Amino acid sequence: MLVKDFENIPDLRFDIQLLICDPPHLAARLAFKCRPKGEFLGLAVNGREVSFAENVFYEFEGSKIAKVWSVIDKAAIEAQIS
Repeated sequence: MLVKDFENIPDLRFDIQLLICDPPHLAARLAFKCRPKGEFLGLAVNGREVSFAENVFYEFEGSKIAKVWSVIDKAAIEAQIS
């Protein structure tokens, strides 16, 4: 999944704004400022710079991620490209 993300968004960078750990869970608020090629989340971004946040929760089993719950602020992207 991340390989495809980096192909479609060459300047992708994860900026951790908040990180909380309560094993086996980890929660983070990630900030992004990037230029996705073509469509991103079903939106025609087409190389325009957009900024948005993602709130994500991970559940670990041992040293591996077993589950992921993620919410991306798509409305922020829509507002920037409209």
